[in-house]
Amino acid sequence: QVQLVESGGGLVQAGGSLRLSCAASGSIFSIDGMGWYRQAPGKARELVATISSVGITNYGDSVKGRFTISRDNAKNTVYLQMNSLNPEDTAVYYCVTGPRRGLLLGKVDYWGQGTQVTVSS
Repeated sequence: QVQLVESGGGLVQAGGSLRLSCAASGSIFSIDGMGWYRQAPGKARELVATISSVGITNYGDSVKGRFTISRDNAKNTVYLQMNSLNPEDTAVYYCVTGPRRGLLLGKVDYWGQGTQVTVSS
C-alpha cells in the first residue's frame, strides 16, 4: 500500500501561481511514475502531468508551458508548480502513482485524497 498526501492548494487570482506537493509513504519501493490528475465540477478527470523515476515528464495539452512537475526521490515527494493560472484551472487536484506509461492512460495504482485549487477571475 502507498499513501499519498497532497498539500498546497488554495485560492489564487488569475495570473497567479501555486505549488502543490505530494508526499508518498508506505510501500514506496513499488513506486514508478508519479503525477497529477484534476477534476473540475461536472467534468471528467483530466491528466495534468506525470514524471518517471528518472525525470521523464509528460503534460496535458492545457497546461503545457505553464505547469512544471518535479520529483525528489530522496523525499518521496512530487511537486507541481503552476504558473499563469486561469479560472479554467479550477479543480480538485489528485496526486497519483502507477506505471509511468500507464498513468498516461489513466491506469493509476494509488490516488491521494485531493486538494482544491480555485482560481478567481
